[in-house]
Parts: sequence; structure tokens; C-alpha cells
Amino acid sequence: MINITDIRVTLSGKSRGKLKATASLVIDDCFAVHDIKIIHGDGGMFVAMPAVAGANGKFRDIAHPLNAETRHAITRRILDEYAKLLTGDGADG
Repeated sequence: MINITDIRVTLSGKSRGKLKATASLVIDDCFAVHDIKIIHGDGGMFVAMPAVAGANGKFRDIAHPLNAETRHAITRRILDEYAKLLTGDGADG
């Protein structure tokens, strides 16, 4: 299981639009992932990992979980921190 030791969520500053916030996380106090996007899509809230556009114009993740269990754990923790920030329980923003 992944050991997420820190998560920081920052609201996007735009009240409209699909991008609601960005997040950074730290794994085992030694590896950071930045520019994780929290997006409100047609199916609800989801987390998009950092990505870059390739020469063909398609985006590809530059950091991502390798299995569903880890993806779920990261998504849940980030969305929980986002919810805390919206309710005033979060410390960052």
C-alpha cells in the first residue's frame, strides 16, 4: 500500500470551469508529485495526473499509479483533502 505522507490542495481561483483545484502529494517523505488536477467532469469529480502533450498532440501522464488499488488510494485522499478545504477544515489553500 502506498504511504502518502503529505497532500496539499490549492483551489483554482475560478468559480466556474471544470478545473477546481490542483494538488501535490508526497510519498514516504521522499518523493513528490505536483500538478495533479482536480476536475469536475460530466461523471463527477476526478483526479488527473500530471501530463504533457506529445508531438502528436495527445496528452500522456508523466507520473501515474501502476495499479487500480494505488490509483484509488491517491484519488480518495486527494478528494478528501479537497472536500476539507471546501468546508473550512483544510489547512492549505
